[in-house]
Amino acid sequence: MVAQPRAESTLGRATRLLLAFRATDRELTGSELARRTHLPRSTAHRVVSELVLLGLLERTQSGRYRLGLPLFELGHLALFERGLRESASPFLADLANATRETVHLAVMDGLDLVYLDIIRPSGAPVMRSRLGGRLPPSVTAVGKAILAFSPAELVDAVIERGLPRLTPHSITSPEKLRAALVEVRRTAIAFDNEEQALGTVCCGSPILDATGTAVGAVSVSGRQGALRADRVKMAVRSTAAGISRLQGFIPERRRVAA
Repeated sequence: MVAQPRAESTLGRATRLLLAFRATDRELTGSELARRTHLPRSTAHRVVSELVLLGLLERTQSGRYRLGLPLFELGHLALFERGLRESASPFLADLANATRETVHLAVMDGLDLVYLDIIRPSGAPVMRSRLGGRLPPSVTAVGKAILAFSPAELVDAVIERGLPRLTPHSITSPEKLRAALVEVRRTAIAFDNEEQALGTVCCGSPILDATGTAVGAVSVSGRQGALRADRVKMAVRSTAAGISRLQGFIPERRRVAA
């Protein structure tokens, strides 16, 4: 007798609906949620209604849905519990105070860059980055900083997935990306020159563990023409080095590019 596939549980359907929200989404309609999850509209409506009652989704005045505050609180708690974010926090604060610019802490999750912490001063330029948000690593300084000190298999996988063009300045050539990573390995400094958003630039440096492998990266971002990379790169690199020491990294063990 051939075993019949198990029916998906309500929890499974609810999880699919919550994960249907992408980094760029603020609100989605019930139809959009059903389409993205491939659930029948009646099923999606029923589960969405339960999620609204639980506070995990909120129904806006326009009739659309957005993620509820409890999910943000859980996500914030999950991020805080990560040792890297906790140990990096005072370093990030010092860097933000010294530069008066936006400071990022990011890690890789699969093939995506995820922002663990952001300190954004008032009046800072609009960027795609947001707490818990995801971006392709190839268009960010923190992403390139991590890739440069990651196993070759990760770089190959990122390239194989495709290098997106978010602006006319985004690197979409595998050869150009690999060349950029060689330079990052040499200097421990990576740049984003309007590659993820026009009008903004970024300078990043990797956070390394005891083996010299990147576990994250830190960066400073600002307006094109206002942020001077030559003035902040040493502060960014020193910040990353300080956090790296807490991760067990010893400078003499740093890998040297071929």
